[in-house]
Amino acid sequence: MNTTENQQQMTKLKLHGMAKSYQSILQLPVNKQPEGHELISHLVQAEVQHRQMQRTDFLLRNGKLRYTASIEKIECSPGRNFTKQQLLQLSDGSFVEKAQNVLITAATGGGKSFLACALGNQACLLGYRTLYLNMNRFFERIAQSKIEGTFLKLINQIEKVKLLIIDDLGLQPMTQEVKIALLQILEDRYQISSTIITSQLPVNKWYEYFKEPTLADAIMDRLTANAHRIELKGESMRKKKVNQN
Repeated sequence: MNTTENQQQMTKLKLHGMAKSYQSILQLPVNKQPEGHELISHLVQAEVQHRQMQRTDFLLRNGKLRYTASIEKIECSPGRNFTKQQLLQLSDGSFVEKAQNVLITAATGGGKSFLACALGNQACLLGYRTLYLNMNRFFERIAQSKIEGTFLKLINQIEKVKLLIIDDLGLQPMTQEVKIALLQILEDRYQISSTIITSQLPVNKWYEYFKEPTLADAIMDRLTANAHRIELKGESMRKKKVNQN
């Protein structure tokens, strides 16, 4: 079997990373081309890296993150009430592995959504399936699924997500239907998967926001029992960016 046939077979077997690497090796001078075990090792590693990149791209596309944010872009300072140690504690993905929640609060423009998306992006890089929903979109999906009779399908889809991000809790009143749906989602995820919630409201005001005591107790218990709390402070990051420009 000649080199062209080798490449064709790799492509046919969908070993695209391996085929691309093999093509690059063939372009090297003969005396610099790896042989035997070294060649096999090189090709296998190329295929592994290719598939990891494909997996990451898939997770990022399906995560639908609001911002293209990364851990490196997060500002840590006493003025923000957020330290490098806190960021490091979250950036290794251990909170996802331990099924811990993250509750992020800040005033408008305080960077809570950006931080949530950075953690979501990091989770995708680490191989965790992630989904971002702002509250308006969350309301719409619940209402639409009820109309179409696909609510259980939606709940099952969300249950499979290792990290769920719900952004901007508290911007509008929550209907009874959405409260029950949120409780069901949190119940399915409790001690199994992680949820990030962002809000302009301090966490101690969330109980009041949910209003109905029984549902509020149940929702808050599942959210706060095993959670990291981050209260970002300081001036609006949007205004700061405008001033810098």
